[in-house]
Amino acid sequence: MATTVSSPAEVCARAREASRRLARTDTATKNAALRAIAAALRERTGEILSANELDLQAGREADIGEALLDRLRLDEQRIEGIAQAVEAVAALPDPVGETIDGHRLPNGLDVRKVRVPLGVIAVVYEARPNVTIDAAVLCLKSGNAIVLRGSSTAEHSNAVLSSIASEAAVRAGLPEGCVGLVAGGGREELAELATQTDTVDLIIPRGGEGLKAALKAVASVPVIYAASGNCHIYIDESADEAQAVSIVLNAKTQRPGVCNAVETVLVHEMAHGILPALLLALIDAGVTVRADEATQSSAAGLAGTFADSDDAESVARVQAIRDSVQPATEEDWSTEYLAPTLAIAVVDSVDQAIEHIALYGSGHSEAILTKDTAGARAFQLGVDAACVYVNASTRFTDGGEFGMGAEIGNSTQKLHARGPIGLRELCTFKYLVEGAGHVRA
Repeated sequence: MATTVSSPAEVCARAREASRRLARTDTATKNAALRAIAAALRERTGEILSANELDLQAGREADIGEALLDRLRLDEQRIEGIAQAVEAVAALPDPVGETIDGHRLPNGLDVRKVRVPLGVIAVVYEARPNVTIDAAVLCLKSGNAIVLRGSSTAEHSNAVLSSIASEAAVRAGLPEGCVGLVAGGGREELAELATQTDTVDLIIPRGGEGLKAALKAVASVPVIYAASGNCHIYIDESADEAQAVSIVLNAKTQRPGVCNAVETVLVHEMAHGILPALLLALIDAGVTVRADEATQSSAAGLAGTFADSDDAESVARVQAIRDSVQPATEEDWSTEYLAPTLAIAVVDSVDQAIEHIALYGSGHSEAILTKDTAGARAFQLGVDAACVYVNASTRFTDGGEFGMGAEIGNSTQKLHARGPIGLRELCTFKYLVEGAGHVRA
């Protein structure tokens, strides 16, 4: 079972054996396994919450911060959401066996290019127990065995969730070892997992730059990096003020600790009139602003509008502005805060915004807020990122939101998979060639 204490090599070897059977498993059996997992999640909600509380308590004692605690936290509503996502994946078309291309050669050979599973996928992730289920069901539906390696922060939650997924899947007819968990250990264990070239076909890390660097140093297995999200929103001079404030607040404050939350806002110098309303909204939402000189000047002017009054509310406003708006450093522009902190800079054009994003962005999700079609098109063509938005929050970069049911992560690479990693991204392809006694002359 997934909770058996085994070495990474042993878990991966069992996954390799299971992957051979999974590749031939029919769609109905895979879907039944996913529906069984969803049902088991609902039936064992109390057990999941008890385990999760142990992790939350340890996180509070370690003072990991509210944003990370939010990523770690499960409740009945979130578990139900995970179960519904599992059912959504079960309802999606099976990518395995899908014909990508096909043709008959002049010599009469029939050639088809079809999707097939990758084989064994290892997913290494931090602090988000929902990934345990999301990753497992996406791999199983796409005919892959999975090896999970979560962080110690979510140790108890991951153990219960992986056990639930494994037990339900096996009862429904999938092979033993199809869901494996590598639990405990440190960097040595990660290095062992990352070098299982005989049994693991792909590793997908889902975490910050530290995890990415740790894998880069040791991995001999191919890696798709679902890593950091230093996301930007550029507010053009033609942007609607109310819409801009609403989108920035959503992108920053809905869930600050996730990779598609905005970390830097760039404002066109001719749209500086938006800054006072934006700053007030951010401050009221508890966001700390790291500001360039132009934004600091706007903040000072905003404070001045309240300074002439000595009533308690105005005095509090002035103090909140002074406390919340701080000078930005060079480091701020490249920081993924994963917290209620936002950098703001004023730029003179869409081209300067694109240059800033090229210099500091991580290739995850970038947005422009504008009414100018030409400016929007320039941004779409000029920004190099997995997802580029026009007049929408960066928070939509998500497999569930994109109709994939769930995701393992968001790839910031360009080869094989980019953006949300769903069912098709977990497949490769093979050519099936059929003849009638053909020999090559």
